Amino acid sequence: MSLDQIQKMAAIPTKCNDTDTIPISKSDNEKKRKSRDDNVVDDTDRPYPRKIRKQQKKMDFRDMDDLPQAEYYFEHGLRKVKSYYFVYQAYAKGRWLGRSILEVFTQEFRDRNEQYYKYALEKGLITLNGKPVEADTVIQNSDVVGHKIHRHEPPVTDAAIKIVYQSDDLLVIDKPGGIPVHPAGRYRHNSVVHVLRKELDIPRLFPSNRLDRLTSGLMLIAKSSLKASHMEHEMSSGNIRKEYICRVDGEFPTTEIICNEPIKTISHKLSVNYVHPDGKPSCTHFNRISYDAKTNTSVVRCKPITGRTHQIRVHLKYLGYPIGNDPLYGNTTSWATNLHLGQSMSDHDAKQLVDKLMEASPFQSGEWDQQPQAAEKKTEGAVVEFTDKTKLLEVESGERCPDCSVALFVDPPKESLFIWLHAWKYQGPGWEYETELPDWAHATLSSP
Repeated sequence: MSLDQIQKMAAIPTKCNDTDTIPISKSDNEKKRKSRDDNVVDDTDRPYPRKIRKQQKKMDFRDMDDLPQAEYYFEHGLRKVKSYYFVYQAYAKGRWLGRSILEVFTQEFRDRNEQYYKYALEKGLITLNGKPVEADTVIQNSDVVGHKIHRHEPPVTDAAIKIVYQSDDLLVIDKPGGIPVHPAGRYRHNSVVHVLRKELDIPRLFPSNRLDRLTSGLMLIAKSSLKASHMEHEMSSGNIRKEYICRVDGEFPTTEIICNEPIKTISHKLSVNYVHPDGKPSCTHFNRISYDAKTNTSVVRCKPITGRTHQIRVHLKYLGYPIGNDPLYGNTTSWATNLHLGQSMSDHDAKQLVDKLMEASPFQSGEWDQQPQAAEKKTEGAVVEFTDKTKLLEVESGERCPDCSVALFVDPPKESLFIWLHAWKYQGPGWEYETELPDWAHATLSSP
């Protein structure tokens, strides 16, 4: 056999798999198309019309809705949710790519320690694309990260979510402090979105503005994706003016203060931010409303021009007038000195801050710990201290869940669930909404 004959035979694929392609000429395509056309039977010749099969949409894990199974109850002035099993699933975030799955869980999720995440990987509770993996498995783009847990949601305030205005496509509410806006971290059903969906029987809600869990005040919530897009456009284009009210430590200046310091997220895991040279542009205008010499506190009007996370709280701390009862940026925490007044935060300072915050945020213990009784001994006769208010939600009771062995927390004091920061007014093209002021905004305060 000649070399030419061998080359011709090698060019003819003898087996077609998923990666093989066979070149088809234009004439071949025309012949096949004509053949298909010749075989088509007109539906008018059939006794019954041809049935058209609709392709079913593949169920996305993000479409799963477990809210109907949520069981709320009220106890000790708090809203609670009965514990339940849940599989957390999410597409890998950009900052997770190229990192091991153990590293991501340990550094991104603050509610459990590294010992637990090793235990969960060994037990197959943490998965990647639905399959158990080793601790050193590297997360890639489009990976789906899963985590099966027995959820014990922290309690939230039992205060009602007041409706300020409602139409067919918009819901304006006065959010109480002490409840998160949407499911995140350890909170899911104990969130504004889920509570309103449950109470009002609304399938989907789209918050147009986000408030911190501890912050109270106005929220604009769209009832449709179309309205949500419209509100998002107004927000991003700067057409909406916002006013907040807060109560700060010290005698705030009587002249207007404008803070233009950039803000950077110091730790995603701990959700802490501060002024940093590499931060995003941020701007807030402040005006004093009143001052009370007895408590040495001032009520201040805040007008955020940009919308960074914790922007008002960070700028006030930077200026030396933190919100009086702020558990993160206030003056009564052990790390207050790490948040330098009038100075940007260096990388060294940021590391020290994170270390101190981690010390003040103990992890829940369980059977994965080498010494599971240590936490119970530590909390025997424990007295809740107000020095580090972040500890108020993290004190173990000494009891354990019979289903998953996790140590249970004591109920937090109601006064620890909110801070003196309130979203007061929102104004846009042709509309304006306003709430009543909270009690702390006018109690015992005199004029400037």
